[in-house]
Amino acid sequence: MLDFNMSEMVVVAVVALLVIGPKDLPKAMRFVGYWVGRARGVARQFRSGFDSMVREAELAEMEKKWADENARIMREHPTESDKPVTAEPVSLPAPGASEDQSAVTVEPPVIRDETPAAGAPGEPDPKAQS
Repeated sequence: MLDFNMSEMVVVAVVALLVIGPKDLPKAMRFVGYWVGRARGVARQFRSGFDSMVREAELAEMEKKWADENARIMREHPTESDKPVTAEPVSLPAPGASEDQSAVTVEPPVIRDETPAAGAPGEPDPKAQS
């Protein structure tokens, strides 16, 4: 990049003092410093934007790799919850039957709510007892 040694800096300072003059030199240095600062700010903003884009691209790539690896692991090692649960009739041998006799089909039990409704016939009303 820009490489200045001490002798070159002295030459630039002497030329600036002669061309600009001692009266306007501080104003010129302030002006140059302002624009150098603005240029550094723009370069810093560009670099941070570029770095964030690179970080986002790397993160998206890593997420894709993790998703692929997770899918591979899930294919190789399925869990019990992944298998569908169905209530199918089960064939069991009849009690006391030998192996050559036919099997008995047992269906899954049906659970019913047997709580009596309030005011059902034959049931005392709980409000009437109070």
